[in-house]
Amino acid sequence: MTLKLICASHTPLMDHVETDPKVDANVRAHFSDLAKTVRDYDPELIIIFSPDHFRGVFYDILPPFTIGVRASAIGDYGIGSGAYNVPEDMAVDCIRTLFQQDIDVGMSYRFRADHGFSQLLVLLGETVDRYPVIPIHINCAGPPLPPFRRVRKLGEAIGKWAAMQNKRVLILGSGGLSHDPPIPNLKTAPPQVAEKLIANHNPSPEEMRAREEQNFETARALARGEGDALPLSPEWDQDFMAHMAKGEFGYLDDVTEEELTGVAGCGGHEVRTWVAAYAALAAVGPYQSDTLFYHDIAEWNAGMGIAKAEPNTQAA
Repeated sequence: MTLKLICASHTPLMDHVETDPKVDANVRAHFSDLAKTVRDYDPELIIIFSPDHFRGVFYDILPPFTIGVRASAIGDYGIGSGAYNVPEDMAVDCIRTLFQQDIDVGMSYRFRADHGFSQLLVLLGETVDRYPVIPIHINCAGPPLPPFRRVRKLGEAIGKWAAMQNKRVLILGSGGLSHDPPIPNLKTAPPQVAEKLIANHNPSPEEMRAREEQNFETARALARGEGDALPLSPEWDQDFMAHMAKGEFGYLDDVTEEELTGVAGCGGHEVRTWVAAYAALAAVGPYQSDTLFYHDIAEWNAGMGIAKAEPNTQAA
């Protein structure tokens, strides 16, 4: 058994909104290097923690955590297509093991994965089905959200399960850091918008494109210092990454949803995916973490962070 971890911000704007060419090239170079690292590691299983953005998971049934036993890419923003390579027996065994540890998760035999899942898989493996993968959705967009302590417990249990598989396992956390995308709030949304948050399972291609264009325009306005989106918060982002590197997972436990939204935007709640991923790695022992990249990229509406970690074999 070996475990490795990669956590990274995702942003579907990478291929749609231009930013500083040097920054763009730097981001892509880091992902290219990581893709080679993944190829050399040749994982026998990937476990990816990701949010959804009301593309595949809605308020009609919205568990705090869901494991996809079968999954396919929605292909929003042109990112990913086709069925995921999910080892069904392993996914079910993972669910059963979590139940035995009093951790409740939903299960889906028709999980629809949006860009939050697919982008990192594509950047690291070119396709969504190159490696066996178990997708684990963490509700980061539909309040009330699972508390960070529950997210930690989920990650710890997943890490212990992964360690029992006698495989090369890659743990991915896809989400965050600070960003404030135009995602409506159910409490304040007008009725027709609220209904889309509840059950918009089959939007038209025109509706999909309109929503994507809204996201692009939000980022362009942010880069101009205009619009309603909360500015990115690089100090908060880098402080968060430092806490993850040190294994200090509980420092957000007493932060309310409103407080986190106020400093990191509604998308900042996606850091739950990093917490789960790092907690999974920590469950098997001390680790060494390296922050590879950070830059606040307004044109992509992303506090763009990339980190990797693996067990510290030098630890006593």
